[in-house]
Amino acid sequence: MKIISPSEVVEMTGISRVTIWRLEKGGKFPKRVNLSESRIGWVDTEIENWITSRPRGICQREIGVTA
Repeated sequence: MKIISPSEVVEMTGISRVTIWRLEKGGKFPKRVNLSESRIGWVDTEIENWITSRPRGICQREIGVTA
């Protein structure tokens, strides 16, 4: 098990820190590990599992055409 930094999570997932925070707050992203009062991280395998659980292929959301 390895603890990875927020910047590593952003690099792995391709999503911003704010989006990660929102997903985590909504229970849709692995919970962070508090390493100290000012340092956080995530378990690398939990992030990898989250990535592999994401849907693949074309998004189910309709694409609207704007004129």
